[in-house]
Order: sequence, then C-alpha cells, then structure tokens
Amino acid sequence: QVQLVESGGGLVQAGGSLRLSCAASGRTFSGSVMGWFRQAPGKEREFVARISWSGSSTYYADSIKGRFTISRDNAENTVYLQMNSLKPEDTAVYYCNAVLAGNVPLFDSWGQGTQVTVSS
Repeated sequence: QVQLVESGGGLVQAGGSLRLSCAASGRTFSGSVMGWFRQAPGKEREFVARISWSGSSTYYADSIKGRFTISRDNAENTVYLQMNSLKPEDTAVYYCNAVLAGNVPLFDSWGQGTQVTVSS
C-alpha cells in the first residue's frame, strides 16, 4: 500500500522560502527515485524535481531551477523540497511520488498534497 504524506506548505510573500517534507512508507521509498510534482488551479499536474536513491543525482524543471533544492533522508523515508525566492506562479498544491523515466509518477495514488500560496 502506497503511503505519501506531504507537509510544510503555507502562505508566504514573494521572495520568501518554504521547506516541504514528504514522508513515504518504506515500501514506497526504498530504492526509489523520488520526486515532487505540483498542480496549480486550472492546470495539469507537472513535474518539479527528482532525486536518485543515493541522493547523488538530482534534476529540476526549468521553471524552478536555481531556486528549489530537493534532498532526501533514507533513514527517515523522507524527501524534502527547499523552496527559495518563491514567486506567485509557484502557487500550487505540491505532491511527492516515486518517479519513472521521463519524470512520470510511478503511483496512481497520491497523498493529500500540501498547499503553497505565494502572494505578490
């Protein structure tokens, strides 16, 4: 059973920072490439960032490159997203999932997500 629990979202002014966390069940997390996705109002869910199992390899969407950093703690089955220099267009619900080639989410089942709202 897939268990993904996102947290850490909130309301922040443009230029501010937030750190998101995703706690995953061991079966979901172990050995998996993990990533973050987001869905803005009226838009399709989109890929944001991914990180390899070892943490040595990361990849980011162009829209957030240089501002967001993904990391993971395998001992805690947790993946993080540090978001700096936030912009109003970063407003979305953020989700985590395991990631396949092509930055496609592995699981059809998603957590509840965490809302990030950036005011101008």
